[in-house]
Amino acid sequence: MRFVKGFTRWALCAMAPVFATAVMPGGVSQVEAADLPLVVVLSTGGTIAGRGGSSTSLTEYKSGSILGSELVDAVPEIKQYAQVRVEQIANIGSTNMNTAVWLKLAARINAIFSEDPKVAGVVVTHGTNTLEETAYFLHLTVKHDKPVVVVGSQRPATAISADGPLNLLNAIRVAGAPVSRGKGALVVMNDEINGARDVTKSNTYRVETFRSGELGFLGYVDADEVTFYRASTKRHTARSEFEVSKLSSLPKVEILYAYAEPSVDALKAVGASGAGGMVFAGTGAGGLSDAERAAIKTLGPLDSRPVIVRSNRTGNGRVIPRKEYDAEGMVPGDNLNPQKARILLMLALTRTRDLGEIRRMFTEY
Repeated sequence: MRFVKGFTRWALCAMAPVFATAVMPGGVSQVEAADLPLVVVLSTGGTIAGRGGSSTSLTEYKSGSILGSELVDAVPEIKQYAQVRVEQIANIGSTNMNTAVWLKLAARINAIFSEDPKVAGVVVTHGTNTLEETAYFLHLTVKHDKPVVVVGSQRPATAISADGPLNLLNAIRVAGAPVSRGKGALVVMNDEINGARDVTKSNTYRVETFRSGELGFLGYVDADEVTFYRASTKRHTARSEFEVSKLSSLPKVEILYAYAEPSVDALKAVGASGAGGMVFAGTGAGGLSDAERAAIKTLGPLDSRPVIVRSNRTGNGRVIPRKEYDAEGMVPGDNLNPQKARILLMLALTRTRDLGEIRRMFTEY
């Protein structure tokens, strides 16, 4: 068994035949390095950088145990597709991801694109549990049209048949591909390209976990090329109005989950906590019970209580305006899932508390 900087290489070596067949026709491997796109990899930890006690430790491992530079060095096939620079932003499990890291990532990516025009794109390595949230935050706060690709894995780097190496290679290929420009932040795993706005983690352990519901993914990463079939029509990146470069924190927004015969204790606690907003994962098309609506009225007048956004717990479909909820000052969340609606509301609150403006933002983004 061979080792590379402290973690097992044998699983990565086993992938070599797969990578070999992925070389583009025409001899990409012979292209001079200077002619290849420059991609910056920003590493934040996660399962893709995880280390287990053995090659069969697929669920028992420590996330964020391996540096981003080690991940890149362990996949030499990357050199056939791109020049790569690596920076370590954090090294944590994604359950510990926080807004401070989000702000740091957005600032660093914006600086990279502004200061070095040679950079074709950025890849962010990340744990999968909150990957979709980081991707959507960058989708709204990166101010350039060059691709930002967020990538992770479902199995740690030390596991037999680890999925991280091929995911990382494909993410770098997408980040370096001219066709990826203007698509916003992207999530690349399992040979599929998903848009940050729509994608969500849909399975606890399967490698095909990232799905975009009924709308579907954007394209494929195949042996010959990176291919897109659609793109989001919503505002993002270079067209986004959100500016976070001078912020050190974000407004507090909480998520409440609706269910049959709900307690309103959590709702009241959030209302008293000083939170700027709350998102309801409502039943059906964003429904709230009479008890919840009555409790909301006790939080005070519209201009002093948290801004409330109605999302839904179904996973697909839109939450649209309804007179009864609109009259109570609630904002419909369109088809954003609760965790994405929370991010958009946090950013909206950095600009305004005007409900009309916030409704516009949920329509446009």
